[in-house]
Amino acid sequence: MKSLSAPLFDIRKSFFLRTEMDRLLTSSMCFSCMLVVVRIVHSGRLLFIFMIWNLFLAYIPYALSTWLKARYSISDGRWPEVSGTRLSLTRRRGSRILLVVLSLVWLLFIPNTFYILTDLYHLTDHGRTSRIPEWYDLVLILSFAWNGLLLGVLSVRHMEKLFMPRASVLAGWLFVYPIMMLNALGVYTGRYLRYNSWDIISDPLQLLADILDMIIHPFRNHPVWNMILCFSILLTLIYRMFRGSSKALA
Repeated sequence: MKSLSAPLFDIRKSFFLRTEMDRLLTSSMCFSCMLVVVRIVHSGRLLFIFMIWNLFLAYIPYALSTWLKARYSISDGRWPEVSGTRLSLTRRRGSRILLVVLSLVWLLFIPNTFYILTDLYHLTDHGRTSRIPEWYDLVLILSFAWNGLLLGVLSVRHMEKLFMPRASVLAGWLFVYPIMMLNALGVYTGRYLRYNSWDIISDPLQLLADILDMIIHPFRNHPVWNMILCFSILLTLIYRMFRGSSKALA
């Protein structure tokens, strides 16, 4: 029994409690979920229960980037060592393929972290009840938005350290901004076109058609690009300010 429970504890510790930041994130996410549960109990309505699912989707890219950062270290050239030259080359090639595939999966899910910021729209939902004070809903939604934002910033930082560990400031901007542009595009397609991350597999042709229409007709779709441009700049500035503040607070 002891041998079976120990590995399970190790897995939980590695993903949720491994570092101080992981422990703080876990506490913060549990607090957000608790706010939803308390609201359901007092109001008898499931109005904000979807935010728990949104938070779960936001945690996926963070878990992926955490694992990738721990598994690979391109800066030091450290790859899994395997005895035997031919087998070693095969394994290393497989490791690189796995890195590329999981990085693409990460790109697919990372917009979910910043998407939660748009849940602030739900403060004006008509399904609200007078039994729950407005400030409570504000704290609830802000807590989820904060967790999503923090998960996104930390996850992008993981990938920046993984692929560009010694990049200059300019190179860092050039790495981060395209990712934030894709995030803004993902937020738009999710919030306004109502696509989900898995629609790239379940309905890729329609998703591609809608994105191509936005690209081919930029002037006709200028409100879309205005939103994407503003949101991508905001996310980039937030990310860079997080990086700067971490040094200032150290």
